[in-house]
Amino acid sequence: MRINVLQHTPNEGSGAIKSWADQRGDELYVYHPATFGILPAAGDTDMLILLGGPMSPNDDLPWIKQERELIKQVQEVGKPIFGACFGAQQIALVNGGVVKDAPAKEVGWAPVYLQSSRIPGLPQTTTVLHWHQQMFELPAGADLLFSSKLLKNQGFLLGDKVIGLQFHFEPETDNLREMVVNDGSYAERDNALKQSAADILRHGVPAENRTIMFKLLDYLAS
Repeated sequence: MRINVLQHTPNEGSGAIKSWADQRGDELYVYHPATFGILPAAGDTDMLILLGGPMSPNDDLPWIKQERELIKQVQEVGKPIFGACFGAQQIALVNGGVVKDAPAKEVGWAPVYLQSSRIPGLPQTTTVLHWHQQMFELPAGADLLFSSKLLKNQGFLLGDKVIGLQFHFEPETDNLREMVVNDGSYAERDNALKQSAADILRHGVPAENRTIMFKLLDYLAS
């Protein structure tokens, strides 16, 4: 299987997604549309992954609009799509949702609570990495998948082939370090979770997050 990853900023990589692909023997191709303006063709995509980034999907940039057209094309042929943070917001917009400022900026570790039993084997509560100040409203027909105390719409499942999460399951330890050393100052300003960059790094990545990321991708790929 060819997995095309859209990475929107240097410090938010594929992490556990790459580990999952490597374990299966799949081919992972990483594109950097914000830097090079290049996107894969829908016909060359067996699974599409959209990672996070500091931009907003409401920004008037050609590559952001082109990326949404790619999402639409991949979705129309029933190929699996996973989006985290900015990626999930892009998926929501393609499907008639809205992206706007969230009630509170969340940066750091905090629990999310499972809202749907459609994907088997997921825990009721999981501590995850939040790194956002915008949010999506659920697109039509989507099932709410996760919520947090500060934000109801933390994740959705659209059909059986599209998952969008406002937070991050994918970072592994090296990814966490990269996010913190390059963008840790983002946590210091108006952060409702009141965690510093040092706090976030000290917490570390819960071991179960990698397992859950694998379960989500297994579900999409099945």
